[in-house]
Amino acid sequence: MGMSDLIAAFIFDIVRESDGFAELQRAELASRFGVVPSQINYVISTRFSPERGYIVESRRGGGGFIRIRRVQADPQRLVMHTVNAIGEDLDAPTAQAFLQNLLDTGAASPAHIRIMAAALGERALRPAPRELRGVLRASILKQMLLSTMD
Repeated sequence: MGMSDLIAAFIFDIVRESDGFAELQRAELASRFGVVPSQINYVISTRFSPERGYIVESRRGGGGFIRIRRVQADPQRLVMHTVNAIGEDLDAPTAQAFLQNLLDTGAASPAHIRIMAAALGERALRPAPRELRGVLRASILKQMLLSTMD
């Protein structure tokens, strides 16, 4: 297990044990794991992103902090959080992260996730020009998610 994985596991445990909310000191974490603060930033930005179901606030400098909150909501609210977090352009790995979060939280069934993943994949979007695929992927995912809401 790499250092980033160890740091992420430590933070995941804190968030889980704290009912989905944690406030951490970047410098303290860096010291604890013997890394530079930028590695803490890397872990937070790659493992605790909106597409993975987290809201992160941070303030740098002396007394700075990192607040991580797991979006814990009913399925409709989580779907709306996802729709709002998608943006106008969406690459395939980020789409997959959104879908994995919806699956992990129970907001979508495995069957629905498989269908959405197939519709958002490179194979399905191959007829579109490469420069338009991200825009199409974002639009398709938003529409699929909105169609699930009643």
